[in-house]
Amino acid sequence: MRLLSTKNLSISIAGNDVCHSLNIEFNAGQIWGVLGCNGVGKTTLLHTLCKLRENFNGDIFLNDENIHHLKRKTISQRIGIQLQHTEDPFPTTVLETVLTGRHPYISNWQWEDQVDIKKAKDALNIVNLNDFSERSINQLSGGERQRVSLATLIAQDPDIFILDEPNSHLDLSHQINLLKHFTTYSSNNNRLLIMSLHDVNLAARFCSHLLLLTGNGEFIAGKRDDILTVNNLSHTFKYPIIKIENQDQHLYIPQ
Repeated sequence: MRLLSTKNLSISIAGNDVCHSLNIEFNAGQIWGVLGCNGVGKTTLLHTLCKLRENFNGDIFLNDENIHHLKRKTISQRIGIQLQHTEDPFPTTVLETVLTGRHPYISNWQWEDQVDIKKAKDALNIVNLNDFSERSINQLSGGERQRVSLATLIAQDPDIFILDEPNSHLDLSHQINLLKHFTTYSSNNNRLLIMSLHDVNLAARFCSHLLLLTGNGEFIAGKRDDILTVNNLSHTFKYPIIKIENQDQHLYIPQ
């Protein structure tokens, strides 16, 4: 089932083309990895797909509805995004922060109910922060704050997860466990997951499809096994990449 699609989508920022005439379908159950050099526009693309950034040419369709015609609340119920950088101007608790993921479903002047609180606590349990619920958000480390952002997204429970470098600031164990959770949950529940990654090997392990931003508005997109070649990766990262095969595992490293 098609959850998100683009038609002739062209994005530019500061005079640089992120993508030109991107026509792509993102379907339920798929795990998409967005790869590319620093500054190529991965974050800009993700922000555009959920209408946080509206300066683009072409069309974006959410469940076959043009995203320009949808209200922000409707978009927020269908798409959840984890931002790369988060600011906390107010000293809220961890639980209060995670409960903001439930706000797209709450009417004006309505408070969170016990169902919302349970979803938030369940989300904190998934990211192993269940003992942090009453701690001030400003007292967390960078990695703990990242896990709170992911818990907020889990509590929101949208049809589409968009993650901007979800493994940044995280220890190795948390990187793997959280990617396992999101990819397994998305696949088993017909959700769509789109995430930008720096680690090619994590993309190879967890993604079903890849979108490579190669610069100058060019891109390469498709199923992981078709796209993940040393030629494509070397072209994308502007540096020679080699492939190492070890039984059933393939590793991609700089030459």
